[in-house]
Amino acid sequence: MTNSTDVIILAGGLGTRLRSVVADLPKCMAPVNGKPFLAYLLDYLSQCPIHKVVLSVGYLHEIVMDWVDQHRDNYPFAIGYAVETTPLGTGGGIRLAMLQCDAETVCVMNGDTFFDVGFEGLLEAHRQGGKSLTMGLKAMKDFDRYGTVAINESGLVTRFNEKQYCADGLINAGVYMLNNNGQLDELPEKFSFENLFLHPKAAEGAIQGYVSDGYFIDIGIPEDYEKAMVDFKRFDALWASQR
Repeated sequence: MTNSTDVIILAGGLGTRLRSVVADLPKCMAPVNGKPFLAYLLDYLSQCPIHKVVLSVGYLHEIVMDWVDQHRDNYPFAIGYAVETTPLGTGGGIRLAMLQCDAETVCVMNGDTFFDVGFEGLLEAHRQGGKSLTMGLKAMKDFDRYGTVAINESGLVTRFNEKQYCADGLINAGVYMLNNNGQLDELPEKFSFENLFLHPKAAEGAIQGYVSDGYFIDIGIPEDYEKAMVDFKRFDALWASQR
């Protein structure tokens, strides 16, 4: 293994809640200002110190692969695929993709959320913290769409709370730094990463929380998908100026 960092993007989502506005596409391919949402994730990662991106794909994976194959030269890292022939759950999808990762640390992120977590800060916190996993957390106000995450004075994740209205709290923003040391190998072939890995590891005190106030959006519902159309225009301008 090398000291570089690989990234897994969970890009096999069905996009059920977006069907009213985006039909017959994986969520990561939902068009935003003329290009797929996935392009914004890859553009963001182009500014980060990574070696390889592995796309964990399933539903309509040919659409994802065709687009990437046409645009892969735009990106400074290798891009590979882990294709689920049958749904494996979030955990099974991550484990399958990990087989293609050589780095000691692997970043896992959702293909339908964007979190400007501060990639290098998250990576450094993970390497310094020495835990199994470091989780990107986002502080939010007046929400009921997400469950909350409790952390102690040392920043360790202690509990995951169910979705309910919350005036002020931390959410799991879906970006993780994970040690590539076979720690998923003993779990079932198909499993929920949240239920069978995150919850037990939190109970062991093995998850470090990393709070960032960076921009966050989840396009899983039509309202936030429409919001991304407006918000991402500034990212297009920013990244164009950096090329």
